[in-house]
Amino acid sequence: MQTVRTQRKPLVNDVFSPLPLYRSAPALEVRLEDFELFAMDRLRVLKGISDGLSRGKRAEEMVKLEKDLWTKNMRQPHPSEDLNKDIISHFVLRLVYCRTEDLRKWFLSMETALFRYRFGQKTPEVQRALMAEFGLSYKAVSNSEFESVKDKLVQVERSIGQKDVPTAGAIFYKVPFEEVPELVASRRVFILKGHAYIAANQVVSLVATQFRSHLSKALILTNRKWTSTIREQENDRLSPIVEALSTSYLGPDYSQPKGFSEISVKDIEALAKSSFPLCMRHLFDKLKEDHHLKHGGRMQLGLFLKVVSHGIFWHHCPMLQAGLILGVGLKLDDALSFWKTEFSQKVGAERFDKEYAYGIRHNYGREGKRTDYTPYSCQKIISSTPSVGDHHGCPYRHFRLLFGSKSYPSGCIKWYQSHAPSSGTNVSEGAACGLGPHIGSKGEGRGGDGGEENLRAALSKMGVNSRAMEDVMDKVQNRHYQLACTLTFEAVHGASCDSGINHPNQYFSDSQKILQAKNHSNAA
Repeated sequence: MQTVRTQRKPLVNDVFSPLPLYRSAPALEVRLEDFELFAMDRLRVLKGISDGLSRGKRAEEMVKLEKDLWTKNMRQPHPSEDLNKDIISHFVLRLVYCRTEDLRKWFLSMETALFRYRFGQKTPEVQRALMAEFGLSYKAVSNSEFESVKDKLVQVERSIGQKDVPTAGAIFYKVPFEEVPELVASRRVFILKGHAYIAANQVVSLVATQFRSHLSKALILTNRKWTSTIREQENDRLSPIVEALSTSYLGPDYSQPKGFSEISVKDIEALAKSSFPLCMRHLFDKLKEDHHLKHGGRMQLGLFLKVVSHGIFWHHCPMLQAGLILGVGLKLDDALSFWKTEFSQKVGAERFDKEYAYGIRHNYGREGKRTDYTPYSCQKIISSTPSVGDHHGCPYRHFRLLFGSKSYPSGCIKWYQSHAPSSGTNVSEGAACGLGPHIGSKGEGRGGDGGEENLRAALSKMGVNSRAMEDVMDKVQNRHYQLACTLTFEAVHGASCDSGINHPNQYFSDSQKILQAKNHSNAA
């Protein structure tokens, strides 16, 4: 698959099945714009599926969700182009997600879930054709064999809550049990002499297992090609796109939120308590406590607070022309005053002016190359790696890094040392500073829940009740950090957030909407 800037040759032809199996990359040219846009649209589908599964949606809810996601993001103006976009987007994301084990695992799971849904929507004839493409030429069991095991099949169907029990004429396939591990693990099939009897509506598990196996091997091969040749060859063109897509933020542009007025320095503390997400509230609290933040913390909190400079975007932004305010709402002058008030207590006003004021003006596009930087998304914050003395990043993720496994990298120990309740404690030598009961002299984990208690205390301070706390901690343990933040939002505000939290400024914006609505209601 080659990328070009202005041309694209048609892809669809008779050799492709009604549901692509993505066996090999197509021989076609793809516009560079489509290369990225198609991938981002498919990524919205996969991330939507991931959020739905993580939220524990029922099977019928997932079917509706996947249908809506596919219709919204993958449909083209002309139906004949749907297959092109489907295949192109898959292979682009295969390139994006082949690069690490964690990326491969996530992509493999989400693509398999998507395949299961799409396979289930096909007619029996198409399903049988897809089975044949995988070499699954299993024949339905004969009537006599069906009758001999009918009672057992009925027992299985009843045990899994099926109202319609098998009757004469029902289609069942007999397959080696190792080819349907999902059904065997959940005890949804009858096994006899090494073979599982699967109903026609369970064939999807058989085919999905084959799809997953083929895709898993393909991801390994793609990774080898990427590291050996593609990355170097496409260093100036495709590599930056590929490396950025796995952490792309796909939601609204929260450098330009709507409908809220500017804030002043005196407003920040109250807003931090009512509407800041945990990552920003933690940074704000540490700033007030230490009167200093390192570069990563200043960038994360500063961009969250800022207002995009009017002078740069006035002629290009209709929101500005309409008089709407961008960002949380802290103007440059107020930002300088805010940071100077805190930092001068530790480094003095003169040193602040010399060493730190330039960076703040730079973030607002008033220095250097005049770039007006936008606030960080959740994906960017989660992927950051705080080091000694840092406080930025995602508290939900860093909690898991420190306490979610039996061993801890030295960088994580150093990170916790900078956050420890008693400053100056040498965590790496096993001293007890909250982490002491969990990490020994060589950094090995010792179990316990000291770190969990710290996170629980922070959540409790935000107003998360004990019942919601358990749900949040469950998401943290399972690496669903944005869902943990979403559940925190819902617990704090007593309102649902179906779209999920994908950006700290979204958290702030949605919080303010809810609080303002409550204030108006009380006033009425």
